[in-house]
Amino acid sequence: PTFYYLVLKNSFLPPGFLNYLCPPQLRVNQDEPMEEYLAHLEETQTGEEDRAGLGLLLGPGLPCKEQMRTNVINEIMSTERDYIKHLKDICEGYIKQCRKRTDMFTEEQLRTIFGNIEEIYRFQRKFLKGLEKKFNKEEPHLSEIGCCFLEHQTDFQIYSEYCNNHPNACVQLSKLMKVNKYVFFFEACRLLQKMIDISLDGFLLTPVQKICKYPLQLAELLKYTNPQHRDYKDVEAALNAMKNVARLINERKRRLENIDKIAQWQSCIEDWEGEDILSRSSDLIFSGELTKLSQPQAKSQQRMFFLFDHQMVYCKKDLLRRDMLYYKGRVDMDHMEVIDVEDGKEKDFNISVKNALKLRSEAGDEVHLLCAKKPEHKQRWLQAFADERIQVQHDQETGFTLTEVQKKQAMLNACKSHPAGKPKVTRPYYDFLLRQKHPSLPTALPQQQVFMLAEPKRKTSTFWHNIGRLTPFKK
Repeated sequence: PTFYYLVLKNSFLPPGFLNYLCPPQLRVNQDEPMEEYLAHLEETQTGEEDRAGLGLLLGPGLPCKEQMRTNVINEIMSTERDYIKHLKDICEGYIKQCRKRTDMFTEEQLRTIFGNIEEIYRFQRKFLKGLEKKFNKEEPHLSEIGCCFLEHQTDFQIYSEYCNNHPNACVQLSKLMKVNKYVFFFEACRLLQKMIDISLDGFLLTPVQKICKYPLQLAELLKYTNPQHRDYKDVEAALNAMKNVARLINERKRRLENIDKIAQWQSCIEDWEGEDILSRSSDLIFSGELTKLSQPQAKSQQRMFFLFDHQMVYCKKDLLRRDMLYYKGRVDMDHMEVIDVEDGKEKDFNISVKNALKLRSEAGDEVHLLCAKKPEHKQRWLQAFADERIQVQHDQETGFTLTEVQKKQAMLNACKSHPAGKPKVTRPYYDFLLRQKHPSLPTALPQQQVFMLAEPKRKTSTFWHNIGRLTPFKK
């Protein structure tokens, strides 16, 4: 940019500034999402044989595999030290200076721009100390660093908050950078801290890249670690652990992106009662139409069911406007047992059923009998209920929760999209389903079949035909 060019031209750079420019270990590419890193990881693992010839270029010294392991270990240590300096520069060079300018920044703005990067900095310093203790300076290939990753695998989950906040940081930063005084301020911060010539948004991207690079580095380390090496099992376990961290971050990002859609879905349901869906749930597991029978009358009712984590909501379709739903109730899945019911006579309801399953509360005081149209529909629902329990258990193990701020903001956004006095958007649940992923379904199942479950084909109406035959309307 012109401003940076003028800075260099007028040479008011600090002493030794050129030594900080673009070290080869630091790569900033804003076009690589986390999914591409995971895909690249798979490619590097499958291409192991193609790299065997690299040993021919190493020359005398350690055996090929040990020399390659030395190189990988040195690279991990080097990039980790560079990363710590990078985090320190952001915290001391930018955040510290920003806090001094209360006339330019609010604490909320700084939290949005920098997220929890200070927490990441504290953790990474502790992590580097652990690596340094396990690093063998004289013979790096003998280093046993796999245990460091295993010891801190849950700590790495703090990156989830940072990655989820990063898009908001980019939006907030882009707004500020339209004002010259912020452009000059951030550039002054960079020069004062003697940082390399990368814009602030580039610096803020590196924690996202870093958490994705760990699986790649560990895959490379495992490749050049002999199975007899004392570090082999730990490195293998560390690779799987860090791949799971990356997947967990991706999943949490998807979940948080969906909460706005879930809030909008609720705002389109007529006659909603009770607490908001987001108070307990954050993911739509499955949905579709079922016949519901409840005691004591065993009255048959066609209802649309939406299975979320922790609860299931059921609604009634409008008689004329089939795209409008009315809230009718919900089922607490945390206290329900799902029972597969055989075709034939059902004892509790004393009726004959087909393609049925039953939901019974732990206390036995609440029982719902649900019937699908086809056997395959019933099986999908049984799988969906199993997936819901797995999802809840996984969230408990990983500590995934929505903050009150996230819930309130999602509901506020939904209210803004439906101002008072304006008609609600039609086909709300259908549009919502089109944007959802249903992980419980086999990948071979065409998505259109899923949507057909939620939006059954309507029979051709004979209403106007019958009206025309009535005598009072004839001339």
